[in-house]
Amino acid sequence: MYKIYSLILVVMCSLSHAQAMLQEDGKSSGNTCDGPYVFYKGDSIVVKQIEVRNGQAVVVTNSYPASDRAKIQLNIRFSDHPEKDFKVRLQPELKNEPCIWPQPDKLLAISDIEGEFGALRDLLLANKIIDKDYKWLYGKGHVVLCGDLFDRGKDVPATIWLLYKLEQEAKLNGGYFHIVLGNHDIMNLSGDLRYLQPKYKENAALLGRDYMELYNKETELGRWLRTKNLIEKIGENLCLHGGVSPEINAAGLSLAEINTQCRPFYDRGRKADLPDNELIKMFFSGKTSLFWFRGYFNEPVVDEKVVDETLSKYQVKRIIVGHTITNHNIGFYYHGKVLGVDVDHHEGKHEAARYENGKWYKVNLTGKLNEMTW
Repeated sequence: MYKIYSLILVVMCSLSHAQAMLQEDGKSSGNTCDGPYVFYKGDSIVVKQIEVRNGQAVVVTNSYPASDRAKIQLNIRFSDHPEKDFKVRLQPELKNEPCIWPQPDKLLAISDIEGEFGALRDLLLANKIIDKDYKWLYGKGHVVLCGDLFDRGKDVPATIWLLYKLEQEAKLNGGYFHIVLGNHDIMNLSGDLRYLQPKYKENAALLGRDYMELYNKETELGRWLRTKNLIEKIGENLCLHGGVSPEINAAGLSLAEINTQCRPFYDRGRKADLPDNELIKMFFSGKTSLFWFRGYFNEPVVDEKVVDETLSKYQVKRIIVGHTITNHNIGFYYHGKVLGVDVDHHEGKHEAARYENGKWYKVNLTGKLNEMTW
């Protein structure tokens, strides 16, 4: 009985918090909508989300037979900016992503969006990757997001659904949208919620769920996220979140082997949850993992020989990473061998790196190309 009362209290508090975010005139002081979250339950698909109707935050639940998957259209809504609303259909099937790709003629590299939907949308609009209706304009060009979809920002589900949608849009037009996972993505999948916006736990309770159920293996986004790699080779570029440590160099594994070894442990990324396996521990350690390593930027920085070893092993010209903000980003390091693309989107610095016509450019919300050198 105590547990039932506790759950009711949590839900009531969550609803009160959601209503408090609405001003008296019915306008939101932020996006009060949340979701949708797509759950699989036996032969059914259950879609739950929080919407604003007549100035009130309400939970909306719809159920469909699993056989109707292809017919399901999701509505992603913004109570404060309805012009940003968009629709997305579920992908026909989800498969683990390849990790080796040919060199595209055009490539846009971004990272660490962390739920800042506006930053992602505005960057893609300004650089003519998409139009205002989220249609793909980049043709056969590729975009790579070098990790960190989750945490800090206030529109995490909408951000992930936009990436999910653009992945489909890009494929249909001969392009590609790559997403590699970062430390904040692994943290959320494995229950390390230190940087999570409080509203997401509160909203989960309002939906009658624990937060960890929102992205588990019985959800569409949870399954989709688990198809993503930790590291990919896109032509002459090695793309990942943090960097390749000397220890990972020494392991001597191929990219496919690294991704295959790591994928089963995305939701066991915390030290206490990992198996007694030194290789797996190395791949998820705060000092050596692909998504935590900061050795290209923070003292003591690794010797250039470490970078050269990585380039030689994977036959690439440069390593593109996010994760670590520096005053020099977006910029090159190690004589052009490392490209850092992490900037503070939360503080309004919205930039990316763009490759075309054999040159690299720094771009921002103006859409102008500013050539980079090293």
